[in-house]
Amino acid sequence: MKIFSNFESGNIHIVKADTPNDIQLTIPADNQTEISQWFHFRLESTSQEQHDFKILNLAKSAYPEGWKDYDVVASYDRNEWFRIPAEFDGDTLRFSVIPESGSMYFAYFAPYSYDRHQDLLHSAQSHYACELETLGTTLDGNDISLLTIGEPAEGKKNIWVIGRQHPGETMAEWFIEGLLLRLLDETDTVGKTLIDNAVIRVVPNMNPDGSIRGHLRHNAIGVNLNREWQTPSVERSPEVFYVRERMLETGVDMFLDIHGDEAIPYNFVAGSEGIPSYNEELAALEDHFKQALLTITPEFQDEFGYPKSAPGTANLTVGSNWVAEQFKCLAYTVEMPFKDHISHADALYGWSPARSAAFGNDMLAAILATHSKL
Repeated sequence: MKIFSNFESGNIHIVKADTPNDIQLTIPADNQTEISQWFHFRLESTSQEQHDFKILNLAKSAYPEGWKDYDVVASYDRNEWFRIPAEFDGDTLRFSVIPESGSMYFAYFAPYSYDRHQDLLHSAQSHYACELETLGTTLDGNDISLLTIGEPAEGKKNIWVIGRQHPGETMAEWFIEGLLLRLLDETDTVGKTLIDNAVIRVVPNMNPDGSIRGHLRHNAIGVNLNREWQTPSVERSPEVFYVRERMLETGVDMFLDIHGDEAIPYNFVAGSEGIPSYNEELAALEDHFKQALLTITPEFQDEFGYPKSAPGTANLTVGSNWVAEQFKCLAYTVEMPFKDHISHADALYGWSPARSAAFGNDMLAAILATHSKL
């Protein structure tokens, strides 16, 4: 029996793995931090034999409440990722599996590989209206990639969509893949109308270093990019620095920052009601967007989510708050679950890549419905 994590986004520490009935593991922290939550490893062992896993010390993980009612994600072929029931006692996550094959992958959520990221970028650029550009490089030397869709022209609105500031929130890039597939489908009138009337700029992966390293929330040197938006630097947070510089050049009329939440088992959005310049006009825009999305898909709800910030108390180091205040525009953080959207639970797959992509597909229609109000 062997356990591996020596691959892209792999992350696990073996405490004990002498016998299949007592496999003990812990989750290493993001580099230069104490934040641990993302795991991704491969088991190679005898098929058709029960294997019992324990992931230990989770009371000290980043989000202990995220393990309650959480089921592990697993795959034999790295294409279909299904759920394995798990139990959490406040510190240890236990799960058992009888592998159907000799090799099997496990992860906190279905990974979105760097190869697939590159495929997404280069497939998108084949569309007549899409341009791929490298804004700069990360601290590990990876590309900070921007897709610009639509011809800039006077009167056109500027819409920005970014994902994976927190690299372990892989559902964000699955979501963006679904959004792009619809936007660039030349038979889809929603996408065609948006391209005709707006410029859509998309950064599918804000944090490729953390994605490759197997981090949950940080870049190569332990910086949380979603706390860098007021004063980013090339030395600490080039990912935010270069994207922010381009935003200042183009302007922003709508901004969506795509994330995943460890604990809350719903899809929801977080607005900018705490920024100093928040007003009735911006509140009406937010409400219009939410009402459009509620009409379009039952995968969205507006009852459960984060508490609203009191007026003037917004943290302006956070991407959506900084953008909303800087450009006086509609800016939302979009959150999806690591567990399942329990209003429409799926025992086999939970919240999944396919549902994330479908949600991104649906979100495009809400963007179009709100575009005319900007």
